[in-house]
Amino acid sequence: MVAVLLRLHFFPGLCLLILGLGLQFPVLRWLLDSYRQRRWIWLAAAASTVLLLAGYLLEFQRVLRHIPALWWTWIECASLVQIVCLIGLSLALLIRHGIPAFDPARRKVLEAAGAALCIAPLAGTAFGIVRRNHFRVSEVRVPIPNLPKDLEGLRIVQITDIHLSPFLSEREFARAIDMANETRAHVALVTGDLITRPGDPLDACLRQLARLRADAGVLGCLGNHEIYARVENYVTEQGRRIGIEFLRHRAKQFRFGTAAINFAGVDYQRMHSKYLTGGEQLIVPGAVNVLLSHNPDVFPVASAQGYHLTIAGHTHGGQMDIEILHQHFNVARYFTPFVQGLYRREDSSVYVSNGLGTIGVPVRLGAPPEVSVLRLCAI
Repeated sequence: MVAVLLRLHFFPGLCLLILGLGLQFPVLRWLLDSYRQRRWIWLAAAASTVLLLAGYLLEFQRVLRHIPALWWTWIECASLVQIVCLIGLSLALLIRHGIPAFDPARRKVLEAAGAALCIAPLAGTAFGIVRRNHFRVSEVRVPIPNLPKDLEGLRIVQITDIHLSPFLSEREFARAIDMANETRAHVALVTGDLITRPGDPLDACLRQLARLRADAGVLGCLGNHEIYARVENYVTEQGRRIGIEFLRHRAKQFRFGTAAINFAGVDYQRMHSKYLTGGEQLIVPGAVNVLLSHNPDVFPVASAQGYHLTIAGHTHGGQMDIEILHQHFNVARYFTPFVQGLYRREDSSVYVSNGLGTIGVPVRLGAPPEVSVLRLCAI
């Protein structure tokens, strides 16, 4: 059953399609009851349905092969924005139907609320588009028990989830590389998702990553989109050529003074699969052990295996994160409890970066794009 659902792209693709089609009915009924231009209304409904179906079909690689990357990027984006707008409009209609005709004051309040619900999705999308490439440098202190004195204050700069595509240009990404270089880190990390899909400018991404600098060197791991685009080997080979060592179930040690820090890297660990098989074999006794994993959900397993720190991305910090009464609401929380920032479990930590790029829609709300700097400190 699970295999069938995966082949159908049940979540989020099929779920969003069903939601969008379902929300069209009350909106269509309201339009037909309110306006006389029935022919135009039916044409708009047909176009809306085609867009929703196109957004779902673009989940399938066999469809993507026949459509230019630029086209399907924006078709998918338009489909998702349409669903958000349909949600807002449907909520507004629910409020409208609940307005009492005999209470003018309450009617005005509810009409204003309904109008706000119609406008909010578009306003939020517009704001998120404007803010999506406002990069920041996030500095985080990471406590490590019994950290050797020679590793105190070690700085690790992380770049992740670049997704170089029509939503993020090479020029904008170059600015993020400059920000990373200005941190003068001891070690630089690239933790996956250089592009989103086949046809995206992978070579341009690698060209900018070649400019990334750190005292000891640059390491990396691969993300799920390297798998989707079938470029794992190409990225590994080209990375080696430009001075980035992508660790694919391998480890690399650096020495600072008399202390050693061991970086182990794994390919993308599929969500809710058996995580980190053989990962304990990459641990070096007596060293500080750091795991590079695109997927942060591996953290409990990494902690149990003995890693002091896991560095991850993948979630984009939720990309659109809404906080209400100190509770965060975003899509990523349905997949993992480790969405953004630093988490601790006993003597181990995981840091999940918001990353730089976007997927689906070029929007960021409540999860600003970041270049992350981790500073090790003893506890």
